[in-house]
Formats: sequence, structure tokens, C-alpha cells
Amino acid sequence: MRKVRLGIIGLGNMGSGYVKMIKAGDCPEVEITAVADLREDRREWFRTVYPEVPVFEEGHQLIDSGLCEAVMIEVPHYHHPEFAIYAMKHGLHVLSDKPAGVYTKQVKEMNEEAAKHPELVFAIMFNQRTNPLYIKMKELVSSGELGAIKRVNWIITDWYRTQIYYDSGAWRATWSGEGGGVLLNQCPHQMDLVTWICGLPSRVRAFCHVGKWHDIEVEDDVSAYWEYPNGATGVFVTSTGDAPGTNRFEVDLEKGKLVCEDDKLTLYRLSVNEREFCRTAKGGFDKPECTKEVIDIEGENPQHKAVINAFAAKILGHGELIAPGYEGINGLMLSNALFLSSWLDKTIEIPFDEDLFLAELNKRIAASKRKEDKNITFSTEGTY
Repeated sequence: MRKVRLGIIGLGNMGSGYVKMIKAGDCPEVEITAVADLREDRREWFRTVYPEVPVFEEGHQLIDSGLCEAVMIEVPHYHHPEFAIYAMKHGLHVLSDKPAGVYTKQVKEMNEEAAKHPELVFAIMFNQRTNPLYIKMKELVSSGELGAIKRVNWIITDWYRTQIYYDSGAWRATWSGEGGGVLLNQCPHQMDLVTWICGLPSRVRAFCHVGKWHDIEVEDDVSAYWEYPNGATGVFVTSTGDAPGTNRFEVDLEKGKLVCEDDKLTLYRLSVNEREFCRTAKGGFDKPECTKEVIDIEGENPQHKAVINAFAAKILGHGELIAPGYEGINGLMLSNALFLSSWLDKTIEIPFDEDLFLAELNKRIAASKRKEDKNITFSTEGTY
């Protein structure tokens, strides 16, 4: 059986996890044919797992080697577009981890390069799209059977992180190394899902609190409000300082409401369209009849391995991607807008001025402080 010859650039928390996943046989159509990492201790660790596979110090060397037909990019966020573009120019398929990048201007360049190579497979690691709960939510919202969206609420505060997590690497939680905090590290999945399921808002107002719960220079607590083109509104709250945290995603529509919480999806279905009922009801306190149903969700939640397997299947000509790479810009567009709103202390229209965003980001990069690198690699198993 032919396997995709895969190179992994970066052997940190995520990259090392994918090595273990592939070694365990969870991705049968993939074989690792090269890896790269700047740190010698990580390279030495890999040699104990795959002693026969070539190891490079730097990702461009891996791409230049000719040993791979595809690469996974598992490096700090700023470098995702850089390596993706370089790999595409060298004829390699690309699977980038999230986020697509730090700012939309660089991600647009990556998408433009991908468009020049339609023969190459370009994907992004939005593993939460494999969750059958979110798949069902998208199906119900997109079908129109529940009418138009009226309100979106998501409180996602079960990202609790300790100080040692932020201290584990010199790049973490810095404007120069990571480009943001909870919005750019933990919440790209929610930024993707909320735009995938509900669409992109047209204007936002956000309050991003820097170092509220940790000794860091980026945001670890965010509260945001936004509006959609049809007049629907949204509220989004996230933090890495809440223990215990909450994960509750609500979508209120004209004919019902969806609530995703505690690994179950509840549908509150109205007997009539609320907009029609509001205009025609005879009693001032009347309410439309409503039924409550916990939806029976079928299917597994394979997460990262499903994204990798779909990527390999697409390359081999017998499958479709879970998350095409060019879609990575949507959630980033939203998080960039939230940052800009907080930085300028005003409402931001989408699309926004990308040059202004980059100028504001560069101010923070210029003031970013160097950190000691404690060279700690954590296992991410069971954290998603």
C-alpha cells in the first residue's frame, strides 16, 4: 500500500504528539520520512523513536531535501505561512497547524500561493470540525429548517493554563514570538467553528485583558460583542484563568435554539417561527409552544488523526479534506478584528484595515520582552 511521505517541521507539544500518533498506527496511509527541529534535545528524542529517519535542524532544509511529498507545519504561529509558501513553491502538499498565521495579510499571501498550485493539497488542523456535535450544529443551521440566526453566545473558559505553561518556551505568550494569547493559541478552533457554523460577523467590539491572570504580555481574558449582516448579535467570552471553566455554545434562531454543552447537543424547537408569532399573538405574555430534544449524535470524534488521514487520502486520490487550508483566514479575520477593537478601544467593521492592524501589532512586537527558554515539552494527550 502506497503511503504519503510526510515531513514534520517542529517537534514541540503538537509535533511530538503527531509523531507518537503515526508511530502507533493511527494514520495508516502516512509514513514519516524526515523531521526538523531547532532544538537538539528534541532531535535526539526523535532518533530514539525513529532511528532510521533523517533529522534536520531547520525546516527549509527538510523541504529542500526531496525526502517528502508533504509537510506538517508545527512551529510558532508567525512561521506557518512562511513554511507553507516555501513548501508549495517546492511542490509539496501542506498541512498547517492552527492558526493559519498571526495576521490576515500574511495568510492572504499564503492562500494566493496555494491558488497557484491547484495540484497540491492544502489543509489546516481544525480538528474540532470532526466533532459530531459541531457537525450536526452546522447541518441544522445551514439547512435553514430553524430559520435565520438571531443570537450567538459562546462562553469558552475551560482553557485553564498555569504559569509554567506560559514559561515553558521563550516564544510563548509574547507578541514577538506567538502574536497573541488565548485568542491566537487556544481559541482558533472556536474562531473557526463559530464562523464555519454561523458565518463571519460584520462588526465587533472587544475587550482583551492583557496578563489579567498570568505574568504574560498578551491577553488571557476576553469579552466580545459582535453583529452579523442580518442584524443578529453575538457574545463571546474566553479565558485561561477560570477553574473550573465552562464551554457552552448557544445559537438562537427564529424557529428554535441549539445548545452545545457537556458533550451533548440540545434542540429547543418552536412550533412556529418566533417572528411570525410575535406579530400575530393575541396575548401579551403568550409564548410559542416549544419542545426539547437531546439530539442523538452518531459517529466518533477522531480529532487530529482524522484531519491527517483525510489529508493523506486527498493526496492519494480517494478522499476529501476536513478543513481546506484557505478557510483558515476566516477565524483569523475575526480574532484580528477583536484585537484591533480592543487596541483602539472602538467598534471595528469587517473587513478592516489590515495595514492598520499590522502597524498596531508591530508596536507590540517592538515592546515585546525576551524570555528565558525553559525548554519544556508537555504532552497534549487528553487536553482537547
